[in-house]
Amino acid sequence: MDDAERLRGGPAEAVRDPRLFEEFYRRHVDAVLRFVARRVDDPHTAADLTAEIFLAVLDSAHTYRPRLGSETAWLYGIARNVVSSERRRVAREAERDLRISGRRLLEPDDIARIEDKLDAESPGRHVLAALARLPEGERAVMELIAVDQLTVTEAAAALGIRQVTARVRLHRARKALREETDPPGTEAPDTSLLYVARGEA
Repeated sequence: MDDAERLRGGPAEAVRDPRLFEEFYRRHVDAVLRFVARRVDDPHTAADLTAEIFLAVLDSAHTYRPRLGSETAWLYGIARNVVSSERRRVAREAERDLRISGRRLLEPDDIARIEDKLDAESPGRHVLAALARLPEGERAVMELIAVDQLTVTEAAAALGIRQVTARVRLHRARKALREETDPPGTEAPDTSLLYVARGEA
């Protein structure tokens, strides 16, 4: 956490002061929306999940520990839980109409802005889809580092695991991806995946 963040106050201070919470929200909303946009492709869902993540901050603010990583890394940990919970909920839904009922209507400008974010993050969604075949632990570390651009330390903090565990999982994930990007008898490898496998993305 840098000096500016300390001066503005962290999550625990923000949830006690509406003005500080607004500053906290403005400071992080773009990063959170980009995180969500790498995982969903519907603007309404992206808006809803982003709002849910900041609502979850109100209940989780006391868990933030600056020594374990940045506010962004901590928020990504919350965001992963919210997005995973939403995926499980959707999987249980029998009718898609249930997801539409009660949804806040977005203004055309809101939809256009979110659609721009969704378009910009489509390469990230492509890589995430390719990572889906990895074991959960390895995939989670690889997502946060290669797609969300966290450091190993921050990814470990977001996932609540030790740094050495995160490094081992990252090594295994990259090895698996290297094997997948250029198997014998295939055409040219997927360059976006190749960068991820080599640690260049």
